[in-house]
Amino acid sequence: MASNKKNKAALNSIKMQAANEVGVNLKENGYNGDLTSKQAGSVGGQMVKKMIESYENNNQQ
Repeated sequence: MASNKKNKAALNSIKMQAANEVGVNLKENGYNGDLTSKQAGSVGGQMVKKMIESYENNNQQ
């Protein structure tokens, strides 16, 4: 279970960082259903980009 909490915390950190990078203000522990589809998609896309970059950096030989 501790691993699951650690993963959630890491994912939330990536989400907040990605949101800041694309200029979307997310509430830390609240409802974000007032975002437009474009805003939510921008955050999700930036998250994927960051995760791919992290994977590539950690698996270079």
